[in-house]
Amino acid sequence: MEFLPEALDKYIQDHTQKESELLANLNRETWLKVMSPRMLSGHVQGRILSMISHMIQPEYILEIGTYTGYSALCLAEGLKPNGKLITIDRNEELMPILEKYLLSSVFKDKIDLRIGNAVEIIPTLPDNIDLVFIDADKPNYANYFDLVIDKVRKGGFIMADNVLWSGKVVDENNQNDKSTQAILGFNDKVQSDPRVENVLLSDRDGIMVMRKI
Repeated sequence: MEFLPEALDKYIQDHTQKESELLANLNRETWLKVMSPRMLSGHVQGRILSMISHMIQPEYILEIGTYTGYSALCLAEGLKPNGKLITIDRNEELMPILEKYLLSSVFKDKIDLRIGNAVEIIPTLPDNIDLVFIDADKPNYANYFDLVIDKVRKGGFIMADNVLWSGKVVDENNQNDKSTQAILGFNDKVQSDPRVENVLLSDRDGIMVMRKI
């Protein structure tokens, strides 16, 4: 589902800093060779992630859902010099493209890629996370939130992608599938949780931004 007219979307892209050559090549190869390329963060959302990361200047980022590494590269741009980004994905078939782009980038020494089940990996990670980006299987969004909230430092941030779910969150005729129900439940859960302040950004498919208080 496209939320903005094509001309307006192009105007936004034309007035957003261009993606780097590395990101442009990764974007292109993902669309050419990988299943479900719409899962890629892409140009404008990638610049939003980079901007937020630069604003926070995190020392420790956790990403749940690596896919082909585009969002991880964008988030890594704002890391402190001694910072690290742990990114988790269960799809081993993506390793060739991850090795080509993510693990060969200028950020390779700051990136810790974990292949496996995030529900099992997250409890083993250190505390004091500065920034979390959730962009994985939708039915587990609430579980991921519960697993990370106590690991995030006070004043730290959690972001979750796809929280508008192609508009299904307000389309009563398309709210019966498991993923839509999970997103609806997650959004309501965040809205009612006194441990966070939150704002739902309408960029692309929606990003829920939370600050732990």
